[in-house]
Amino acid sequence: MAVAVDEPTERELRVMPWWLVLVGLLAAVALGWLVLDLLLTEADRASQPDTRATLRIDAIRTGLTVVAGTGGGLALLLAARRQWITERAQRHQESVAARDQAHRDRVQAHAEAVAEAAQRNHDRQSGAAEHDAAERRLTELYTRAVELLGNDSAAVRLGGLHALERLGQDNPGQRPTIAAVLCAYLRMPAPDDEPRETEVRRSAQLVLTRHLHADDAAHWPEITLDLTGARLVGFDAAGCTLVDANFTAATFTGTTTFAGATARGPLRLGKATFGDVTFEGLTADGEVMLDDVRVGGLASFDGAAFTDGLSCRRSGFAGPTSFGRATFGQPTSFDATRFEDAATFQEAAFDGALSMEHTEFGGSASFHSARFTSMALFRWTMFGAEALFDRARFTDAANFGRSRFHGMVSFRDAQFSRPPQVEQARAVVDPGHRWPAGTVVQRLDDEWLLLVDR
Repeated sequence: MAVAVDEPTERELRVMPWWLVLVGLLAAVALGWLVLDLLLTEADRASQPDTRATLRIDAIRTGLTVVAGTGGGLALLLAARRQWITERAQRHQESVAARDQAHRDRVQAHAEAVAEAAQRNHDRQSGAAEHDAAERRLTELYTRAVELLGNDSAAVRLGGLHALERLGQDNPGQRPTIAAVLCAYLRMPAPDDEPRETEVRRSAQLVLTRHLHADDAAHWPEITLDLTGARLVGFDAAGCTLVDANFTAATFTGTTTFAGATARGPLRLGKATFGDVTFEGLTADGEVMLDDVRVGGLASFDGAAFTDGLSCRRSGFAGPTSFGRATFGQPTSFDATRFEDAATFQEAAFDGALSMEHTEFGGSASFHSARFTSMALFRWTMFGAEALFDRARFTDAANFGRSRFHGMVSFRDAQFSRPPQVEQARAVVDPGHRWPAGTVVQRLDDEWLLLVDR
């Protein structure tokens, strides 16, 4: 809005009184009369009559001229004053017109500002009304979908699942809440081997996982999964992006897959139970926790990348287990873990320290062409069958102290930056053993050999 600026104050214009003009005229006549009197007096002093008459005529003419000149001067002054008054009146009119125009502009600007403020207020009120209506509608839809999910009929529960999915797809702000509701449903206890409930749970899992593919148009970004203690059937997270996912103490039945998945933040699987499970090609930028896990069937971690390390302590793997070509970026622990069947770490890369203390290998253990960049600890490790470290490379210290080798041991073409520590390690008598160069082996009895540090 324009701000009024005070105009400079003009001096008050006073009206010329009539007597002032009369005084001017009388002064002109008096001046003329005085001049005429002086000149006539001088003319009368002339000695010659003719000269005196001429001088008197000139005196009269001069007196009249003075009167006329004085009157003309007065008239010129009055004309100049009239012109000044006219110009001042013109300036005054222009100033008044400018002030009037400025006032009209201010009034117009104020009216426009009031109208604009009224329009904004109307828009806000309309937007608030629309938002409230949309929120009420959204709440009604959400409440109805959740009610359907709690129905006794499996078919109705399936409808509730799809209603929630549709609601999340159309309303991005509700996706975290909907994902939390589905996770809560899967965490709830379920009847064993109830086919209809199993189908509902499979559908709930599918609703979650199909929106976790980062390259999919239906992707729900930044959705976290809290499936602590959930019972999951044939869980398929292949290719999914998992953000701070928590599967602690979950029960996975059937075949479970995390193949090609990306884990952002920690991936918690401690105390989980699996049938067959695959983590092939998993990429994890946070720590993966598999402490106290139980795997009843095949477990494959081939090609997985554990950038922030892996914790797999006190776990049990009943079937064949493979970490072929897996990479471990930070300290990795398999302490007190038991591999009942064959376990392979062929071509695995341990860029951080590795600890396998008190680990048990019931079947063959293969570390063929594995690379150990940092310390590798195999103290008190029990190898129940053959232990293969052919072409393995140990850049830092390797410690096999007090290990037990119940099968053939091979370190053929293995490379060590320093001699491995083998204090009190024992191995069964077997002609196929291939020990690292310089290893001192003593025979204890007919069954056992004792390894001694040099």
